[in-house]
Amino acid sequence: MAHDRIVKMDGPLNFRDVGGYQNEAGQAVKWNKIYRSDSLSRLTSTDQDKLVELRVTVDCDLRSQYEKHSAPDMLWPDARLVDVPVYSEKADDSQNDHRIYRLLHHIPDLSGNFIGRIYQQTLLNSHSRKMFAEIFTELLNLPQDQALVYHCSAGKDRTGMVSALILMALGVDDDTIARDYLLTNKLYDFAASRQLPSNDEISRMIAQMNLTRGEGDAILGITETIRGGWGDFASFFTKALGFSTEDLAKLRQLYLE
Repeated sequence: MAHDRIVKMDGPLNFRDVGGYQNEAGQAVKWNKIYRSDSLSRLTSTDQDKLVELRVTVDCDLRSQYEKHSAPDMLWPDARLVDVPVYSEKADDSQNDHRIYRLLHHIPDLSGNFIGRIYQQTLLNSHSRKMFAEIFTELLNLPQDQALVYHCSAGKDRTGMVSALILMALGVDDDTIARDYLLTNKLYDFAASRQLPSNDEISRMIAQMNLTRGEGDAILGITETIRGGWGDFASFFTKALGFSTEDLAKLRQLYLE
């Protein structure tokens, strides 16, 4: 199967493979296993055939109920929809779970990083952590011959948070995570013409990204909060998401090569 960072679709503008990124141990995230996307409400029959060909059988929808009802996903054969709204819509879930603070070391001050602050507050919210845990559960239980996609509406903020968590879990460094996050902005520059860049062009774009300007540091709301609050991802995975160290080892065995 081809290893394409961007999967060209008729409907979605930002459907791409999370595979190929190197971690700090020299391993690579497996291709053709984990995909991220914008809305899947505009799939054509050709798009649906492509998802079947890619063996994508799990569709994790990160959107709100309003978004889902306004533009429901168009499921393809053998696909299973998983409802995982990252943002809670219940009034009693709107505040952060302050009990978690007793377990934390130091939450970085992101007051000058507006988007990063939103991501940090989401990470500290008990409802959001439950949704993140459900996605990891799906990944842990995904058959070896199948793939999973997660998405929001634009494939940027909520999808970017989930991507950051998955890549952190697999040992990918912060700069690479930030570059993957910023790639969404670049891709929308190509969306109108549908002239998507090649893998080589994408690699050049990623290498030239300035991570210190604009939204480059936004994803630190996830990575630095985890590192400052829990010490490392392994502690976050066990203490905040409720998994075991064996689960983390299994996740890495399943999705690294």
